[in-house]
Amino acid sequence: MGATGLIGKLLVDLLTREGEDVVAASRRSGVDVRSGVGLAKALAGADALVDVTNSPSFEDEEVMEFFVGATTNLVAAARAAGVRHYVALSIVGVDELPDSGYLRAKVAQERIIASSGLPYTIVRATQFHEFASAIVDSMVVEADTDEGDEHDVRVPDALIQPIAADEVAAYLAEVAIEPPRNHVINIGGPEKFPFSRLAREVLALHHDDQRVVVDPHAKYFGTTLKKESLVTGAGAMIASISF
Repeated sequence: MGATGLIGKLLVDLLTREGEDVVAASRRSGVDVRSGVGLAKALAGADALVDVTNSPSFEDEEVMEFFVGATTNLVAAARAAGVRHYVALSIVGVDELPDSGYLRAKVAQERIIASSGLPYTIVRATQFHEFASAIVDSMVVEADTDEGDEHDVRVPDALIQPIAADEVAAYLAEVAIEPPRNHVINIGGPEKFPFSRLAREVLALHHDDQRVVVDPHAKYFGTTLKKESLVTGAGAMIASISF
């Protein structure tokens, strides 16, 4: 489910090349997780459901409605179809950042899956390499100068641990064909480093000379971070592709 997204497209390709019988379900294929249309047909005979759906809106109310409604529909359809493994993609640190409406909605998704009675595995990943520019762009603010239209990139005093989308998809593909774990697994990139480094490397790539400022009050998509809010702890799977 969510087969046309960044991870979904990679997953379909990987699992198909490995000889698995894959149903690439999305709104384009006539499957709508919010209304439930097409779910029964898509899940008929399925051994595993891999849920990499995402909300079309990141507004607090809309994103909560999406994940609660979609996951409730998916759980019901999976149970009716006799699915033996519900695999879902989530985010490292999701349950420690309640100020974020998006992350609250992902926690709600996880709880629905974990309490469904279905065998499941939830894979929490760190931030993708592919989203680095968007993360840095979100932290651009007007500079505190009188020198015209200047901007700073104000980053939190926290660590980030980027992971390549290819490695997230590869790990999800492995998990999908293995027995369910019935718990959360964390996966992250090979390096933990400050947001300031991420910002400087992204800006350098785009030949952008905006100033990077470490600001203890800077937020990550509306939420305040602790030093290790977004990085993996002990026991996590560690990927190999550096940022």
